[in-house]
Amino acid sequence: MKILGIETSCDETAVAVVVDGVKILSNQIASQVEIHARYGGIVPEVASRQHILAIIPVLNQAMAEARTTWGDLDGIAVTIGPGLAGSLLVGANMAKAIALAHRLPITGVNHLEGHIYANWLVDPSPDFPVVCLIVSGGHTDLVLMRGHGDYVVLGRTRDDAAGEAFDKAARILGLGYPGGPAIERAAIDGSAVSIPLPRSWLKGSSDFSFSGVKTALLRLVEGGIISSPADAAASFQEAVVDVLVTKTVAVAREYGVRQILLAGGVASNKLLRECLAKNSPIPVLVPAPVLCTDNAAMIAACGYFRFKAGKVDDLDLDVVPGLKLA
Repeated sequence: MKILGIETSCDETAVAVVVDGVKILSNQIASQVEIHARYGGIVPEVASRQHILAIIPVLNQAMAEARTTWGDLDGIAVTIGPGLAGSLLVGANMAKAIALAHRLPITGVNHLEGHIYANWLVDPSPDFPVVCLIVSGGHTDLVLMRGHGDYVVLGRTRDDAAGEAFDKAARILGLGYPGGPAIERAAIDGSAVSIPLPRSWLKGSSDFSFSGVKTALLRLVEGGIISSPADAAASFQEAVVDVLVTKTVAVAREYGVRQILLAGGVASNKLLRECLAKNSPIPVLVPAPVLCTDNAAMIAACGYFRFKAGKVDDLDLDVVPGLKLA
């Protein structure tokens, strides 16, 4: 089954063609990072306008790379939330137009569910039950997955998501945007033990909280105590990764899962990938970095399994910016 995936939830315009949920034929992405870097963060109105400009060229590139015609497609999967309303609408309306014109079935995909399914584009595929750590700019969730479409959210952030915390820390340290890669680059030349930063463990809970460590960093900078941005970046990264890894491994042990899956943009962080693999007694699956950041291959992969389960939507499908996973 050949599925066209469309992803426009935030600031990447992405289109992909995936076969049977596991084989990527094309995965085209147009990034807006350079545009939004001028403002130090994403401007929703600018993002939606850029999607309008990019969607047709990216679609054409994906179809050409996959050497696929409209008649070769078996369905369309499109992100409907969570995300920026204006951005989501561009992708959803394009998907519905194609579905109508070519009489193709359509299914709406939860963006977070899509991130999880990036792990099905890795060989070998996951073995249920699994625990998935979804870490991105807007979300930090621990999810138990017992089968396709069967999710239980075990923990989530109570304030800043991990990616959001990295963005704010980078801004505090004057490292630029996007914050995650900026912190990671700066940390290479720093010492992770030079600046003691707190960890919020929230004992008795699988939830996360990163506002405290961010505020602690801000107070140290305001007090003139930090002389090395590299040391601060390394210490901050270490504090965030420590909490993410410790809580994920604890939950995986508690529920006796077979594997741990890593997903979301922050899953591209090398320290997080290495520490989770090193400290987990349970096998860890991690997609390639290009499949961790927003992309359409993960949406197409998820769409395949939704179609297999009979989950087909009507053409009145609408976007849901605050869509929940479970």
